[in-house]
Amino acid sequence: MWFSFWRSRDRFTLDHLRYLTDQLTKVQIVNDVNKDFVIEALRSIAELITYGDQHDPSFFDFFMEKQVVGEFVRILKLSKSISIPLQLLQTVSIMIQNLRSEHAIYYMFSNEHMNYLITYSFDFRNEELLSYYISFLRAISGKLNKSTISLLVKTQDEEVVSFPLYVEAIRFAFHEENMVRTAVRTVTLNVYHVGDECVNRYITSAPRTEYFSNLVSFFRNQCMDLNRLVSEALKNQGSDSTSAIISAVDEIEDNLYYFSDVISAGIPDVGRLITDSILMLLVFPLLLPSLRTLDSNDMQSGVVTSLYLLCCILRIVKIKDLANTIVAALFYPFETFTKFSGGKVNGYTSDSGFTSVSQEPDENSAKCKAEHLTVEVPNSTSSSDLYPESVMSENNRSSSNLTLREVLLAYVTKGDDVQVLGSLSVLATLLQTKELDESMLDKLGILPQRKQHKKQLLQALVGEASGEEQLFSSENSWMRDSIGCELSTYLEKIKELYGLSFLCSDLVTSPRVPRFQVLDALVSLFCRSNISAETLWDGGWLLRQLLPYSEAEFNSQHLELLQVRTYEVSYKNSATALVKEVRGFWPDLLITVLCNEWKKCKRAMESSYPPKEPKCVLFPSPILSSEDDIPDSSSFAAGERLHELAKVFVVLHQLQIFTLGRPLPEKPLIYPPGDLPANSRAQTSGLDLSGPKPGTEVNLAQD
Repeated sequence: MWFSFWRSRDRFTLDHLRYLTDQLTKVQIVNDVNKDFVIEALRSIAELITYGDQHDPSFFDFFMEKQVVGEFVRILKLSKSISIPLQLLQTVSIMIQNLRSEHAIYYMFSNEHMNYLITYSFDFRNEELLSYYISFLRAISGKLNKSTISLLVKTQDEEVVSFPLYVEAIRFAFHEENMVRTAVRTVTLNVYHVGDECVNRYITSAPRTEYFSNLVSFFRNQCMDLNRLVSEALKNQGSDSTSAIISAVDEIEDNLYYFSDVISAGIPDVGRLITDSILMLLVFPLLLPSLRTLDSNDMQSGVVTSLYLLCCILRIVKIKDLANTIVAALFYPFETFTKFSGGKVNGYTSDSGFTSVSQEPDENSAKCKAEHLTVEVPNSTSSSDLYPESVMSENNRSSSNLTLREVLLAYVTKGDDVQVLGSLSVLATLLQTKELDESMLDKLGILPQRKQHKKQLLQALVGEASGEEQLFSSENSWMRDSIGCELSTYLEKIKELYGLSFLCSDLVTSPRVPRFQVLDALVSLFCRSNISAETLWDGGWLLRQLLPYSEAEFNSQHLELLQVRTYEVSYKNSATALVKEVRGFWPDLLITVLCNEWKKCKRAMESSYPPKEPKCVLFPSPILSSEDDIPDSSSFAAGERLHELAKVFVVLHQLQIFTLGRPLPEKPLIYPPGDLPANSRAQTSGLDLSGPKPGTEVNLAQD
């Protein structure tokens, strides 16, 4: 009866709003008889208040005068049906989202009505109700600023002691439903970006700090799930696991972008908390110990996943201390982090990187420290360390004494195609990480020489002491000193914060040594025949970044390595293989293929970014390395092999041009049959190239 009576009234009038409010105040119990009326009244009031906010301020004046939000709360207390809380949360969410008046928002957030609804004991076993509740929290967070946030917190002695919106939201931060997790992240980011110092102190004090360590723990579990998928894909080569891996990668990168967004809010303590958690829960006990050379598929997948994750963390999470600490860790022996993962770290027990089983973190997980370890680092100036080919040699040193940096270079020279691509991706990512100090890059051996010259030239121009001497000094003593200072700073931080000691009798070496190691590893890569062309393109891109300006700036050793050795071994072999392939299948397509691949390779070499993204390491492509790989009567496979050989030939040819300090031409110097300087068949036939003359005998016989 009520429903048919009020429905006939004119809508969007103040009288109608008065009527609805009056009828709502008369409700003393909500049951099956009047439930539909109450639901429709709540929905209509939301429409009227939204309309009035944009057209007639008297609507909201009446709404405030009658304290309608209080009536909403009263109706909620009377309700036993799930449909009333659903409609009430939707009503309030719609009103908050659509109100434009600051005065209206200020009223909605006052009188503790919002905090009451936020902390109300809803039955979240109902998934629809949980969805409406999370949308309600997100709607409130969307209206936060330095004025409105003060209405939602409780303070004591000018310090925030309660913030229900934030506390209740992070309760659902790790909900199984992805949409719920995404909405919670939106709420937290809206809180962080308000920039209220009192609120910032509240969220970075215990026990709220557990949220950040739990975030990394949740992320760690996702990383382990990804590794499991990669491991299964390696064991079952024919299985279609690509979609599952792509989905896992998307979630991992979304998490890292969330970390980045949190950090961009500019709360200093949050960056420190995230840095410590990533290092202590993920990098030290999991990722670094997984960088090992074993034949089993499990360990192979651990290497692949770790290389990819290191790239993602460095590329997305922009924290200077995090990036520089990871680089400093690369100078520790591999054995250090194997020991680190063997103990219980922050509630996790791990024996071998990704093969560990995760557990729930302790309450103070971000503050826990591992057992102090002291490791001896061999002198890195020894001649045996100059070339990565000898890094894995049993006659040199055991693999447990290798530094992690040397492990990466060993993968480039001795690893399979996936390991090579992963290591190159890490080196390229480090090269592009702006948070890294240039001296750290130089110690790694991947600082472009043009940047060294630019920095030294600038110092000489501004007249700093001995700047001119440094610019022309062959020993680069200034760079050597700065390297030792910056690297030593982060090694000391690792010792103080994470309990890993670093003892080395001669840490600071000539900057030429690590650079020679990297260049030699790349040259060794181009001499390998079991590496895909696209991986060689990545290696070529990295080498292109490290090359000096001209041939004169190479020393004799690298001229020999990059020009003579590569030309004698790889370039000639590649040319021979390509000619052999062309004679068999595609002689008329060779020029077209070479021209197309030349353009692609040139674009890839001269790009600001590597040719392939780091996640490509998780999706290795098959390599056609022999005629046995080509199925019988398969022209498609034969064509693929021709393109692969052409790619290898083109990248090696372009590297020859690079090393001579010459710019790459837009097109390869290829003469089609009609453009050859001399046509041997015409000459054989006795035909003048300018055209036949009357009376000339033409010999058409074949030799």
